[in-house]
Amino acid sequence: MAKGNRIYIVGAGQFGRAIAREITDNGVVGHVVAFLDDDREKIGTLVDGLPVLGPINACAGILDRGHDAEALIALPSASRKQLNLVYEALRRADFTRIRILPSVSQIVSADPHFVQARDMDPQDLLGREPVLIDLKESLSYVRGKRVLVTGAGGSIGSELSRQLLHGGAERLYLLGHGENSIWRIERELRRLQDAGVGEKAIIIPIIGELQDRDYVHFLLKRLKADVIFHGAAHKHVPMMELNPVEAVKNNVLGTHNLIGGAVAADAERFVLISTDKAVDPTSIYGASKRIAEMLVLTQRKSGRDFMVVRFGNVLGSRGSIMPLFKEQIFNGGPVTVTHPDARRWFMTIPEAVSLVLKTAGLVKDGGLYLLDMGDPVRIVDFARQMIRFYGYDEESIPITFIGMRPGEKKAERLWSGDENPVETEHPRIVKVCFPSDDGEVLSDILRGIKPIAMLDSERPELFRNRHALRSLIGRHFPSVEGPDNEPEY
Repeated sequence: MAKGNRIYIVGAGQFGRAIAREITDNGVVGHVVAFLDDDREKIGTLVDGLPVLGPINACAGILDRGHDAEALIALPSASRKQLNLVYEALRRADFTRIRILPSVSQIVSADPHFVQARDMDPQDLLGREPVLIDLKESLSYVRGKRVLVTGAGGSIGSELSRQLLHGGAERLYLLGHGENSIWRIERELRRLQDAGVGEKAIIIPIIGELQDRDYVHFLLKRLKADVIFHGAAHKHVPMMELNPVEAVKNNVLGTHNLIGGAVAADAERFVLISTDKAVDPTSIYGASKRIAEMLVLTQRKSGRDFMVVRFGNVLGSRGSIMPLFKEQIFNGGPVTVTHPDARRWFMTIPEAVSLVLKTAGLVKDGGLYLLDMGDPVRIVDFARQMIRFYGYDEESIPITFIGMRPGEKKAERLWSGDENPVETEHPRIVKVCFPSDDGEVLSDILRGIKPIAMLDSERPELFRNRHALRSLIGRHFPSVEGPDNEPEY
């Protein structure tokens, strides 16, 4: 007798057939009942011994589903519109579970595997059409190399690690200060490798703190990493406004330590993951990321391949509105939005990471690069789409406006007035030309931050002094405004 749930595979093409064979050979995760497809030439036929039923919209609701039937979407090249139609049909049919395989942008030049299937979520339907990127070709620069990912347990860092499996790296170092998140991504990567995903890089988890300069220099000298992706950062804007010294200590001094260690260890390539909030920053977080950008970009004078990749919001990252809205919807509402006119760019994490990896391969002399984010979307419209995704309406899940939070903007920009964007050979990657950095400005900032972040016995009154930090940041970034009633310490 077959084990596991009954599985209907949506898509009788190459990907769907490959998954059906894997499930059949496995014999544990479930058994395939049939394919669902809209191709009239396939409907009513047998593909690899399994019936092809369709059209999907017409047949999904009359299937013999029972209590254990799942749907697995294997349509890697489907448009957002097509996926929306398929998902609506499956949702109406009350499948126990609806899962999806990675899109073409994540799986080109690679075979799909059942272990890559995940539960459908709003980012699969609400993002823009993903760009097609051949991961194996894009990642040729990491083949045989040692690659370090900082913040590897975070949203961006973990996706970088997944996609780097396809690059043929010799070693993949996963660095973070949270043991649970690093344990989870290491376990996931090993499970993917065991299932045949990617190539057999040696995976090495590392728990450490970038704020510890001596440790970082010691570590990088031992690791001999050729390529470094720096994704570690404190990112939550309102939280960092409440903890400004820690934001600067982690995001600025941590980056400074990592750059110093990378230069001393003669790393070939360094990629900083940055944010649109670094443009004319209004928050401590934004200012800290702008200073981190400056630290990386000063290395271009040495001819090193040190670069910054700046982009806007990504769907589903920790602290972003998508998981917040999901939690609010499941709790019965209301869904809270800051302002009716607040707008953000939204790109899926896999697409953003694919473009970061592509950018790092395009660059020969470092510099500042932007990801083309498309058109910004009103957050309230996104909230309405999420409410509909989970099968509700605004009568059952209301939306309320709560006002802008400290450090937030109604709209973001990807470049400032003195930065000039120019096209590259890739349509969604933009190079930014900018004035030469003033080394004295950066030196002044670093000199000012150090006694605030770390105890200086000669100036103990500056240690953790928020007023001193606000004064320093305000001198160089006048767009950053602090609260009137902020305590000194």
